[in-house]
Amino acid sequence: MPGLTTAQVNELSSVNVVIHPLVLLSVVDHAARVPLSKNKRVLGVLLGQDNGNSINVANSFAIPFEEDDKDPKTFFLDLDYVEDMWRMFRKVNAKERPIGFYHTGPRLRSSDLEISELFKRFCPRPIMVIVDTRATGGRGDTGIPTDAYFAVEEIKDDGTATQQTFTHVSTSIEAEEAEEIGVEHLLRDISSSSSAPSSSLLTTQSLSTKVTSQLQSLKGLHSRLIEIRDYLIAVGKNKLPINHQIIYQLQEIIGLLPQLGGDIDLGKAFRTGQNDSNLVVYLSSMIRTVLALHDLIENRIENAQQELEDSKSPQDKANEAAAQAAGVKAEDVARAKKEAEEEKEKDKKK
Repeated sequence: MPGLTTAQVNELSSVNVVIHPLVLLSVVDHAARVPLSKNKRVLGVLLGQDNGNSINVANSFAIPFEEDDKDPKTFFLDLDYVEDMWRMFRKVNAKERPIGFYHTGPRLRSSDLEISELFKRFCPRPIMVIVDTRATGGRGDTGIPTDAYFAVEEIKDDGTATQQTFTHVSTSIEAEEAEEIGVEHLLRDISSSSSAPSSSLLTTQSLSTKVTSQLQSLKGLHSRLIEIRDYLIAVGKNKLPINHQIIYQLQEIIGLLPQLGGDIDLGKAFRTGQNDSNLVVYLSSMIRTVLALHDLIENRIENAQQELEDSKSPQDKANEAAAQAAGVKAEDVARAKKEAEEEKEKDKKK
């Protein structure tokens, strides 16, 4: 990518990278299959389409990668393997082309610029995506576990020497209908395996799961607000330079917020609408629970009846079949048989 001015770099940061769930699952599987130490990471190729302002990351594959723990700039990357794999992937889907690479970071490394230069052999502007695969303590606790960057050579407005650096671009996770169904089944299996065996009451659509998801979303929002506060404080104390693009975006966010404090009627209507939505969620969960209990009780009754049928002797089954053929109810036959036995006991006592 040729040298870019500061304005062009800011314009480049408006590119959105769309990552599909299949890519995240492949990266997590790659990291789980390779025994990693604390500072080790895995690396792979991203496949998709570069549409200018939007980059669609639809697939990926792992590649052999090793680097020296003491000298991060010393690494091994098999580009011939990348060409062979791409040749095979192209036979399956010709629309998917190499658009960059991923690694599990979880942060930028000193060798990332050199790796990005190597990937220009396959695409003019390779995108680098860092996927945080940590189960706890990573980006996934408060938001999307991905960060995307472009390697650029920035030309300073003050005429100083150019320098290579990374510019951050936004990322989002989107899925097609088939991918959504697969992810839902995967989450259901994980939920079932991580909890004790029980009835269908424990589903991913339960009220507790929705409340947990909302709580995690609020935690993510809280962490983002703290980052905004710290940034504004640092700018106010002249520790960081003013970035007008960030200030404009903050002004736009604040402008979209409803003014609930001054307008009492608007605040009351907002809270009423929110309470109505929560009531619908609660009632739907209650109805789902009642239906699940009904199915459970019906299943227990059917199992009990089947056990009674299995415990009957062949003679009893034959008598019931004969009574049914004669048009007599089995209960009447059993009652008559019981009365006859009681009459015999009375005659014996006499």
